[in-house]
Amino acid sequence: MAIDPLRPSPEYLAFWREYHLCTLTTPRPDGTPHVVPVGVTYDPDAGLARVIAAKSSTKVRNVLAAGPDGARVAVCQVDRARWATLEGVATVNADPAAVAEAERRYAERYRPPRVNPDRVVIEIALTSALGNLRSPVR
Repeated sequence: MAIDPLRPSPEYLAFWREYHLCTLTTPRPDGTPHVVPVGVTYDPDAGLARVIAAKSSTKVRNVLAAGPDGARVAVCQVDRARWATLEGVATVNADPAAVAEAERRYAERYRPPRVNPDRVVIEIALTSALGNLRSPVR
């Protein structure tokens, strides 16, 4: 079901606030998908999803390789039959204030992240969202 990522239903937003590991799919330079487990925070007010990462990670290198306009990416989480995906254009932000905000949000959803002076944040400017939060009929 298509969802407006800037105006999600309360149920959709609540699902993104539950503790779930997610996946981030980025395009490799050859166009093939690179999928890795990550923690994601969702901020519909800012129109962003955020992923904290080491600046030397493959996911960061993939986003940077796409150029200054960013990379088309997706983040997804699944809990049995419930699932949700956020799509958008990712860029890498190394600004200390942006990284601190991403770490704060990560700590709210998951746990305080370990100290990493080489941390950056992958910011995903959201363009679409989809998901299914209905429980299966038994």
